[in-house]
Amino acid sequence: MIRWRRGEVRQVLPSWPGVRLCAVSVPADGEGTGEGTGKSSEASVTCRALAYTDLVGTPEVGDTVLLNTGALDLGLGTGGYALVVALPDRLPADRQGPGHLVKARYTPLQATVLGADEQGSPHHEALRTADGIDGMPVVVADLHSALPAVLAGVRAERPGTRVVNVMLDGGALPAAFSRIVGALREDGLLTGCVTTGQAFGGDLEAVTVHSGLLAARHVLGAQIAVVCQGPGNLGTGTPWGFSGVACGEAINAAAVLGGRPVASLRISEADARGRHRGVSHHSLTAYGRVALAPADVVVPSLPGFFGERVRDQAWHLGERHTLVEVSVQGLEDEVRSLPVKVSTMGRGLEEDRAAFLSAAAAGRHAATLIDG
Repeated sequence: MIRWRRGEVRQVLPSWPGVRLCAVSVPADGEGTGEGTGKSSEASVTCRALAYTDLVGTPEVGDTVLLNTGALDLGLGTGGYALVVALPDRLPADRQGPGHLVKARYTPLQATVLGADEQGSPHHEALRTADGIDGMPVVVADLHSALPAVLAGVRAERPGTRVVNVMLDGGALPAAFSRIVGALREDGLLTGCVTTGQAFGGDLEAVTVHSGLLAARHVLGAQIAVVCQGPGNLGTGTPWGFSGVACGEAINAAAVLGGRPVASLRISEADARGRHRGVSHHSLTAYGRVALAPADVVVPSLPGFFGERVRDQAWHLGERHTLVEVSVQGLEDEVRSLPVKVSTMGRGLEEDRAAFLSAAAAGRHAATLIDG
């Protein structure tokens, strides 16, 4: 459940669009939660707190903030911030504008947004009549960290391709949490972002991954879509209890809309957990058991014993899908030249090359499937 704290902003830290990052002083003994006497302790500690400015306003030095410290107290990697829930003494003005889609529904911070396909949207008519995505390649990846590498692979094969990220709600719900989406857009590698399900804050909002793919194609003019969850993911170490199961459903969605599903394998040569070493069980389950429609499963042509292991692990996916071995030649340099530093589970390119080369190979293959 929520762990509440009351704090005071001491410093504004380097931030990015949609996010204000602050250093906040909070009582060291956990007081200031509204319990007991309500008196503050003289002892305090400082933590990093993240505010979504569209939701709660823009904190300034000296502001009192109400915080949710649950993820911070758990020591989660991507969730290692306290989250600003409100500026109780300086509430933001009511926002005006259309929109009837409610996301993060029935939570204290539910947000009303304009859906690309709702009746008040200028895109409603186009999406009301759209029934397919015209054979568009759709790369599906488990982790958000694969996104920049997929784009590197697309650029290596077909520079200038219009690529749109369709963001699932298995990780972070606010698109603003992703610093890489903004950097990739600014560099021209990414055309836009469509947030689906409970995720929000993209260039376009969609109800489902299906309507998100249609919006990417028919509104943003995508030539390739990359479907992945936002930063962070949920896993329990059980065969079915992980958010990446949605990758299999995304393959089905791309196929039913007449797209070309391309499955990016989650691969690691450095993960300490055996279930993720080589081809992750996430990919083997999502593509091997959840995805009922056939896809191109991209097997990166990695050298040596590790490459043989990956091919052996992926072999049984060929019973339902088409295995496509793709060269990784030149892709490491493409990944290095990205405007963002790639990282997955705290490991960079030097620590886990296979993870990023696999995603880049999927992007390279998708680029070869574009018509015209």
